[in-house]
Amino acid sequence: MKKTANIIPMLVVLTLAGITLSCNQGKEPVEETNTETDSITYDAALAAAYGADDYGMKKYVFAFLYRGENRSADSARAMELQMKHLENIKRMAEEGKLVMAGPFFGNQDMRGIYIFNVASIEEAEALTNTDPAIQEGVLRMELMEWYGAAALVGLSELNQKVTKKSITE
Repeated sequence: MKKTANIIPMLVVLTLAGITLSCNQGKEPVEETNTETDSITYDAALAAAYGADDYGMKKYVFAFLYRGENRSADSARAMELQMKHLENIKRMAEEGKLVMAGPFFGNQDMRGIYIFNVASIEEAEALTNTDPAIQEGVLRMELMEWYGAAALVGLSELNQKVTKKSITE
C-alpha cells in the first residue's frame, strides 16, 4: 500500500506535466505572435504578470496533503478544524500564494492537493505550517517543485467568475 501511495503524487505531476507539454508542443517562443496559423497574440505584459518564461512556463510548488497521525473522534472539533483549514486556504488564495487546491474523492490517506505560486519549497512549507489542520497533526504535507504553465496563476480569477458560494459559507 505504501508503494502505491507514493506513486500517486508522481502520477498527478506527470499527468499535469503531460497536459502542459502537449499544449506547448511544437511552439517556439517569439516576440509578437506564436505562429501564422495561430491567431493568438503574445501578451508580454500578461507573461510578465504571470512570471512566465519564454516557453510560457514557471516553477510552482505542489503540496500533497495526507491524513495525519492525530485524528479527533470529536465531530464538533473536527468540523471546527475543517472550517479553519478552509479559511486558511481562502487566505492563501487571496494573497496570490495558492493557485489551486482541492480534496481527492474517496477515503485514501492522500486527502488533497495544493499548488503554490511561490519561489521555494521553504516558502511553501512556511505557508503549510499556517494551516490549523497541519498544526494539529490532522493533515501532513509533502512538497515538490513543479514546472508548469504560467497561466495557472490566472485560474483563481477565472474561477471566481464561476463560483456562487464561498468555501467558508
